[in-house]
Amino acid sequence: MAVSIHPTAIVEKGAELADGVDIGPFCVVSGKAKLGEGVRLVSHVSVAGSTTIGARTQVFPFAALGHPPQDTKYKGEDTKLLIGTDNLIRESSVFHLGTAQGRGQTVVGSRGFFMNSSHIGHDNIVGNNVIYATHAVSGGLATIDDFAILGGNSAIHQLGRIGMGGFIGGCAAVVGDVIPFGMVDNHGYLNGLNIVGLKRRGAARETIHQLRSVYRELFHGGGFFEDRLKAVAEQYAAVPEIIRIVDFIRAGEKRPLCTPRAS
Repeated sequence: MAVSIHPTAIVEKGAELADGVDIGPFCVVSGKAKLGEGVRLVSHVSVAGSTTIGARTQVFPFAALGHPPQDTKYKGEDTKLLIGTDNLIRESSVFHLGTAQGRGQTVVGSRGFFMNSSHIGHDNIVGNNVIYATHAVSGGLATIDDFAILGGNSAIHQLGRIGMGGFIGGCAAVVGDVIPFGMVDNHGYLNGLNIVGLKRRGAARETIHQLRSVYRELFHGGGFFEDRLKAVAEQYAAVPEIIRIVDFIRAGEKRPLCTPRAS
């Protein structure tokens, strides 16, 4: 398939364009950019710096990808933005480069849906099948795992982690790490599990019952949290979904754990 570049677009020398790339009106593409097979820039898209966009990703007007991070320590280092395949990046979304002091690159997985004005900060790691609703944002060095959903106008604190399948309510300010499959309400508190998401991905009924029991034990049980966590790890060592939660909690070191509202 031939590459299509609109006459009003600017593609700098050195840019790598795979077969079937379609660059629409008034787009600007950096000489360090790499666009995979079938990538489509609809119009008025800016692709800057060392940005790689995976095959079949579609980018809509006024999105800005690969511009300098919003970090005062950044001094023009050649850091990267890596975007996977089959993503849908809607109007005015912004994905920034990494920083030399951070991970050196911002990484976005595949099959994501990033609605208008979503923002992925420097050095983020965003997994596969992730949804950012309108105006959802994640601060620098955040980690958003596979199948997470960020509601409209929600904000993930810098260095924050959202576990696999986590669901963040609209307008929530999330300052703590959210366990895998956790549901965060509109006020930023953990409020149960994302049961709908689990069912959609085929989780067994028994697994869902076990997850519910573990949630109650961890966040509403008596005694010390570390003792409860150890007991859960031992009792459910053969259940991958539960061990994922245990490992996630134990790996936390930058942000506190997002917990339910105190009763």
